[in-house]
Amino acid sequence: MLKIALPNKGSLAEDSIKILGDAGYRQRSDSRDLITVDSENEIEFYYLRPRDIAIYVSSGELDLGITGEDLLIDSGVSAKILLKLGYGKSTFRFACPAAVANGASVASLQGKRIATSYPGILDQALRRLGVSAQIVSLDGAVESSIKLGVADAIADVVSTGTTLKQAGLAIIGEPILESEAVLIGAKEPTEEAANLIRRLTGVIIARQYVLMDYDIKTELIDTACAITPGFESPTISPLRVDGWSAVRAMVPRKSAQKVMDELWSIGARGILVTDIHACRL
Repeated sequence: MLKIALPNKGSLAEDSIKILGDAGYRQRSDSRDLITVDSENEIEFYYLRPRDIAIYVSSGELDLGITGEDLLIDSGVSAKILLKLGYGKSTFRFACPAAVANGASVASLQGKRIATSYPGILDQALRRLGVSAQIVSLDGAVESSIKLGVADAIADVVSTGTTLKQAGLAIIGEPILESEAVLIGAKEPTEEAANLIRRLTGVIIARQYVLMDYDIKTELIDTACAITPGFESPTISPLRVDGWSAVRAMVPRKSAQKVMDELWSIGARGILVTDIHACRL
């Protein structure tokens, strides 16, 4: 039976449960549950601290795991990324007091104290950038470290930057790392693991597309299909009314409204958009 580690709390946990549910796997209904057994698919799901998942997977105790790419790198273990999942995105940045940030560069951190909850990532970044600095490892709330006098700068996950501004800090330099949720493993996927990867890939792709149906005069099919070429080719069916056809095609979700406008402008009618929950392409 396949054993998979999942985050036990937070947005990463919620999104991981959602994508696995969409892929057809049973998930826990109570957030206090530590294990869920999906007997139909022969999988056991273990809900663990996100920081610990890479360690369990790399040890071989668990076959696969979902965690943040940043947490995998920070752990320093040998597990590898099998699939990027497209959610839980974050950016890891340097920041220092706003009063000195203007015109400051990463090179100005030479010899400084840098507080972080991700010492592994920071150590790799400093080595790559050729900067020698003292790493101050904290368990969280690193924004307060400068005000409290234990650090001169910080390296932390940044989303909107609001928390940094509230602490009187500003970003310096380019992003150290851009991260997202990833499926990890320590060895080549088994047949069961490969099937799970296919299912998840199908959900990821499905989230990027919608199905678009519309009616068009048969003489305009070539023009319409140039607008909606589909993933391979549109499906075209004759309507009961002579001279009209129905067309169905996959369309990128982000451009669906623009495509509808273009179809309407050439005479398409009855344009419908439907979500795709999963697919195999």
